[in-house]
Amino acid sequence: MASNPVSKLTEEQYLAIERAAEFRSEFVDGEMFAMAGGSNRHSRIQRNVLVELSLALRASKCEPFGSDSRVRVSSRAYVYPDITVVCGEQQPFDEHDDILINPVAIFEVLSPSTEKYDRGLKFQLYRSIDSLKDYVLVDQEEVRVEQYTRQVDGTWTLRDYQAPDEELKIGSVGVAIPLRRIYDRVSMPPASD
Repeated sequence: MASNPVSKLTEEQYLAIERAAEFRSEFVDGEMFAMAGGSNRHSRIQRNVLVELSLALRASKCEPFGSDSRVRVSSRAYVYPDITVVCGEQQPFDEHDDILINPVAIFEVLSPSTEKYDRGLKFQLYRSIDSLKDYVLVDQEEVRVEQYTRQVDGTWTLRDYQAPDEELKIGSVGVAIPLRRIYDRVSMPPASD
């Protein structure tokens, strides 16, 4: 008995399904992947960063969006970053105006279930977005923020922040956020032996 190859979804099929769905799903190479829920620690960190960015960018041409905002990487990939910052006038991708196409900075709060994806395939996808200048990974198990910044020659450099008194400096949007504020009201799990 011959097996039938799994048919892949088109971009249009994904968007039609996603817009009608109750739950969010990412789209990579014709396949949809349901988004997992996060912990309270994850939500607090995400909220803290979003609030800091919102306040700092109020009078600028940049605007932060939360995890309900879909980012189009290409016709083969759509993702939902924890936080996305766009700058300049946002051109709608289509008549629905529910897709971001020119992120300048993207933030992901690392979870045990998504860390490998966020560091691997998702970062690979993000690197293909021409407008992206900063990719920031925020750990929820310890005070640690990793910032990847695109250089003029296209390479990415890493800055690793680990002290509450340090400031995460996001040059692409002109914002500095103390780690203390990122981790405000966040209790860390006990260290494992």
